[in-house]
Amino acid sequence: MSARVLDGLDEHQREAVTALRGPVAVLAGAGTGKTRVITHRIAHGVDTGAYSPGRVMAVTFTAKAAGEMRGRLRALGVEGVAARTFHAAALAQLNFFWPTLAGDTAPSIVDNKVRLLAHAADGIGISPDVATLRDVASEIEWRKVSMLSIEEYALARPNGIGRLNADRVVALQRAYEKLKDERRQLDFEDVLLACAGMLEAEPKVSKAVREQYRHFTVDEFQDVSPLQNRLLELWLGDRRDLCVVGDASQTIYSFAGAEARFLLEFDKRYEDARVVRLETNYRSDAAILGVANELMRGRPGALRLTAADSAASTAAPTDTEAPEAPLPTVTAYDDDRAEARAVAARIAAQINEGIDPRHIAVLYRAHSQSAELIAALSDVGIAASVLGGRRFFDLPEVRQGIMALRGASVAPLEGGFIETVRDVLRSVGLTDDPPQAGGALRDAWEARAALLRLAQEAPAGTTLRAFTDELAARAKTHDEPALRTVTLATLHAAKGLEWDHVHLVGVAEGLLPISYATTFEQVDEERRLAYVGITRAGRTLSLTWSRGGRERQPSRFLREIGSGTLRAVDGAARSGGGNRRAGSPSGSGMSRGVAPRR
Repeated sequence: MSARVLDGLDEHQREAVTALRGPVAVLAGAGTGKTRVITHRIAHGVDTGAYSPGRVMAVTFTAKAAGEMRGRLRALGVEGVAARTFHAAALAQLNFFWPTLAGDTAPSIVDNKVRLLAHAADGIGISPDVATLRDVASEIEWRKVSMLSIEEYALARPNGIGRLNADRVVALQRAYEKLKDERRQLDFEDVLLACAGMLEAEPKVSKAVREQYRHFTVDEFQDVSPLQNRLLELWLGDRRDLCVVGDASQTIYSFAGAEARFLLEFDKRYEDARVVRLETNYRSDAAILGVANELMRGRPGALRLTAADSAASTAAPTDTEAPEAPLPTVTAYDDDRAEARAVAARIAAQINEGIDPRHIAVLYRAHSQSAELIAALSDVGIAASVLGGRRFFDLPEVRQGIMALRGASVAPLEGGFIETVRDVLRSVGLTDDPPQAGGALRDAWEARAALLRLAQEAPAGTTLRAFTDELAARAKTHDEPALRTVTLATLHAAKGLEWDHVHLVGVAEGLLPISYATTFEQVDEERRLAYVGITRAGRTLSLTWSRGGRERQPSRFLREIGSGTLRAVDGAARSGGGNRRAGSPSGSGMSRGVAPRR
């Protein structure tokens, strides 16, 4: 088995997978196969006897990532590894040890921080609006993951929030904590704080946890906060079997307390740490990587990505078999509507060329940018899904469909498996022809159609009962199918995902970087967001921006990338409007603000 685990790995991936002991840092660039390395490393450790599965904890940042990791480990024949988020692991430990330590059950978890803050505000006689309460909730989260007391927070953040001055913000936080304690509740950040406090104060607990888990792997290590790092230290004790995996160029949660220094300074903390760099990208064509590399050139911890040889690439096949991908483009438009319509027209052309809509994404900085895009795509008959909405298995149409399929599974099949699934889904609303793009009816149709596609992709011989059991398992692990729609997503939501064809819109000052990014650190985070968006693309990448009625300028990031890696396209000619002569500099977006980097 161990030989099979090592098959298909490149030189650097194999180096990381076989480094089973001691502190290890894997600096894994975008598209370099980090999840594969993590899971194969654990499987190799189990196969060789270096690890016992029950003694391994693999820490991720989302439940979906944890579910994917468990699924990949199962496929490698490894069961019993604890693949969890920081919060899930800490909560499990609290629930296990609390009854012994306190003699009763652990406190309940606050289900809505903003609602509790509203009650606390009423208690001290103030009435902030919901937006202000949300910002205060974010400040509470930042304070706790940064391990600051309310007094220390007041010194670190002397400004108010909305109409609340600094004193009232502090008073509201104190009232929130008091009310939470009276109700015997913990918020999500308290779970980490309480677990860390328990490990520090109770030697028997820390000993038990360290006996249980001997080997730790932490994914997305560039996103750990001081509190998460402290909890990891307490889990480890004096042991050194730690492997961290991350990419400093993808640190995009500094506003939530993430500090890339824990990754960047790992080899200083552990002087004998083994550091492996993964810089061979299996996702993107060389031209796209050229844009990404130019954007991050000279930034701390930046990796220099190179495209894998197409013959050796293990990436999934793409829609286009052309031997050489086109150069990424940059295009300027007069206003946001013209930009949205042009992007929609380009996507329509891609779909007419035979590209599956599931392989196309439109990315943007803020949710507010999606409205024009949804309308433009609807106008040309293209269905779109906005990432970050309700999960697939939580959609009412999907729940209804699964319940109907489950009910049908208790009766003998009168026809074949696929025919039965189709008939059941027809009974709850699936039609042969989709409704017009845009709106709830089309969204519901796409969800039911996705269930049918899952049945069509099931192995031969699958029964209806086995199919519904598989759907339940996928729902539990957040293994959601991609709807046959174009994806719209913010740059934050797109992290960790990939598409063959990406349209990054709104690459203008005030949008990317966002207008409130004024400090060097804030602008640097915006640069990393742009990098994340660029590196989601596999085959083609287009960057667009609009002048917004002549008020906007092209993003400074376009200047940093330079004209050597981007091809300027005339926006008027591309959208079919205006009177500009094709090729005129004023329509390109390269004339103002995109110059070779010096």
